[in-house]
Amino acid sequence: MTDVDGRVAIVTGASRGIGRAVAEQLAVAGYTVVAVARARNAEETVAAITAAGGRAEPASVDVTDADGVSQLVGDVVDRLGRIDVLVNNAGIARDQLLLRLKRSDWDDVLSTNLTGAFTCTQAVLRSMVRQRSGRIITIGSIVGQTGNAGQANYAASKAGLIGFTKAVAREVASRGVTMNVVAPGLIDTDMTRALTDGGRDQWRSLIPLGRLGTPADVAHAVCFLASDAASYITGQVLGVNGGMYM
Repeated sequence: MTDVDGRVAIVTGASRGIGRAVAEQLAVAGYTVVAVARARNAEETVAAITAAGGRAEPASVDVTDADGVSQLVGDVVDRLGRIDVLVNNAGIARDQLLLRLKRSDWDDVLSTNLTGAFTCTQAVLRSMVRQRSGRIITIGSIVGQTGNAGQANYAASKAGLIGFTKAVAREVASRGVTMNVVAPGLIDTDMTRALTDGGRDQWRSLIPLGRLGTPADVAHAVCFLASDAASYITGQVLGVNGGMYM
């Protein structure tokens, strides 16, 4: 078991679903977790972590606000001394067929999902490079590998995260910093619960393991990549999709 006492993890989009599960699992592993979300949305996540005996604090920032992100990261380093893990999870969807897709919905999705990851990654790298260690794990999606009708903006943002990760992984590997993508398939979250029963059954039929994934399935993959056991893995895409894409 890796001793992570004193290590600090920042998780964006930590208010619910995959982000909350990741924050909670990292806290169980022993990290001090900075749970990031807009407004005061991460406070319930932090309350659950502290109630279970973990260490966590909420942080309010919009990942598209470069100045706000930089200020948050500087504050974390000043108070906690280091940043060991960044999980880029914040994301939105604005689904529509391309012929009907509004330019604003394209811009909003790319800004949050792709540029937000760039902003957060750039902000933490100086600290990680200086300490010559760090783990950056970005939550992608199976649709960034396969595409999906009605999700051109979302698929483009998630595919972009793969290229971004592979490029920066090459830049920082010599400094002991690794970067990887976890690409979930169909996960049982608020987003997928909005599907009709027939829609969920149709998607489930495409999954060889025969079930939707859970946020915990994704969180366990993230925690592995954050650990010392994954120190020789960088620039990779780890699919958590039940065999839906091989």
